Amino acid sequence: MRPLSDKTVVVTGASKGIGAAIASALIENGARIVSHYGGDREGAEAAVEGAAPGQATLLSADFHDMAAVDRFWAEASDALGGAVDVLINNAGMMRQSGGIPDPIEEWDAVWQETMTVNVYAPARLLRHAVNAWLDAGRAGSVIGIGSWAATRGTANPRAIAYAASKAAITAATKTVARNHAHQGILAYVIAPGVVRTQMSVDSAAIVGGEEAVTATLPMGEWVPPSDIGEICVFLAEGRARHLSGATIDVNGAAYIR
Repeated sequence: MRPLSDKTVVVTGASKGIGAAIASALIENGARIVSHYGGDREGAEAAVEGAAPGQATLLSADFHDMAAVDRFWAEASDALGGAVDVLINNAGMMRQSGGIPDPIEEWDAVWQETMTVNVYAPARLLRHAVNAWLDAGRAGSVIGIGSWAATRGTANPRAIAYAASKAAITAATKTVARNHAHQGILAYVIAPGVVRTQMSVDSAAIVGGEEAVTATLPMGEWVPPSDIGEICVFLAEGRARHLSGATIDVNGAAYIR
């Protein structure tokens, strides 16, 4: 039996990058999943192409809109028979603007959008999940995909809102861990460093380019998204209960604390 064959999982932002790698790893290990995407249906389908019939449900939702977030949770829960075991909060965005020197109108717009998508939406899903587990008297797990920028800041001055947003949702996830462990509700944060995604490529262009970023990494390479997927599988199994509340750094020794 595959390790996640008895698990139901909701994963957000699963059409590209880290999210697609997570969805693929979950499918490979037997989980039944709801895979969220924004506009890239083809990417979401590609990530779960190895799924058995009925193993993956694709749902689109605009996380700029909290009513859409609420509908997404209701539809995802229904698709999984009302019993979600694991929520993986991966969806996020990073605008390459809205830094301190930028016009105040741009600053305000980027901060508002970033906080909505990266904090309000995942926090809303976290709330839905925890309330559902409490109401049913059952265990569950939240896995938040954070960033090393949440604790060390970011070298990209235009990503200041992104760094702040990741710190905020990290704190919210850890608060769930502290307050609901006795009820069997676990919460973890995975904090990637420089991952091979388009978001990281775009960010690197602001700080000297890909070669300059790579030169700062002890392994001389970017983290493959599949590493994050494999860690999510491990956490979703539910065997690492006493890791609840932990931040798991995945950066190839580029940031050790």
